[in-house]
Amino acid sequence: MSLINTMLKDLDARAGQPGAAPLPADVRPVTAPERRGPVLRAALVGGALLAIGAGVAGWKTMQTAPAPTAAPAVLAAAPVPARTAVVVDMPAAAPVQVVDVAPAVLAPEPTPEPSPEPEPAPAAKPVAPVNKPPSAKPAPRTVSVAKAVPAAPVAGRTATPSQRAENAYRRALGVLEDGRVTEAIATLQAGLQIDPRHEAARQTLVGLLIEAGRPDDAMRQLQAALAIDARQPALAMLLARLQLERGGPAIETLMRTLPYAAGNGEYHAFLAGVLQREGRVHEAADHYQAALKRSPGNGVWWMGLGIALQADKRDAESRAAFMQAQASGTLAPELQAFVERRLGQLGR
Repeated sequence: MSLINTMLKDLDARAGQPGAAPLPADVRPVTAPERRGPVLRAALVGGALLAIGAGVAGWKTMQTAPAPTAAPAVLAAAPVPARTAVVVDMPAAAPVQVVDVAPAVLAPEPTPEPSPEPEPAPAAKPVAPVNKPPSAKPAPRTVSVAKAVPAAPVAGRTATPSQRAENAYRRALGVLEDGRVTEAIATLQAGLQIDPRHEAARQTLVGLLIEAGRPDDAMRQLQAALAIDARQPALAMLLARLQLERGGPAIETLMRTLPYAAGNGEYHAFLAGVLQREGRVHEAADHYQAALKRSPGNGVWWMGLGIALQADKRDAESRAAFMQAQASGTLAPELQAFVERRLGQLGR
């Protein structure tokens, strides 16, 4: 209600004036263990044999083509028999050796197929049983997607009038921040047509209409709000203030909401001031007294009570009220001087 109180203060001041993402960083491709142990060893052995063969003179073959013809065949990747026995005529000191070169030269490195050795087979079996990861990873993803997808449509279909009005109110605030007052007013009016009980939208709209110099439209909005729910003392006070400026039924407005303002000292004091303005000083004194029960140290209300009692020809009570106002120590200098003058009149 701070907005309403600010409006009331502004209106009071105006009345006193002469005129108003790729893959994540932690995901890396898992490369299969290179099966190049046997192949690498075979290549090294074959290379060593070729180097030894190049340094030895007088090679003689016993069964197949000589060894020099085998090296170009290997480089050209030509097919050779599965196993070739080469008999090398070494010097006298060296015995005849039968070299099995087929494993060294017939195993091409780029071949992706693993070498037929019994060792890798057992190594691959422990990796094969991956029963837990497949059942653990896909399950949460499937469930989370199923929950997230239907959520948005359901919320859109079941939006209540109160929620739609709230959305309009928030849009109006955003538009208002950009300085588009006319558009904000229209948005608030549209939201109130959806839900007339949206108090924040109503109060904001009333404030914008008053600031825009449209008091009649503001009063219509306040009357509509009080017609829906009369238990809004602050709105009733604001409407009554606007009606006072334009000659409207301010007292009737305040009286309709009075049953819902019990214990509201400001409401009683405001009503007392309006009644006193209309010459209904006896009723005004009663409401000043009701207000002072809530705030007995309010010097302005004591002064108002003294004025009402003096106008009602109750001088003794009026003098006591003025003295209470003087002793409160809350009066501005000009009001303090006014009280002293009234006490001087009552003392004669």
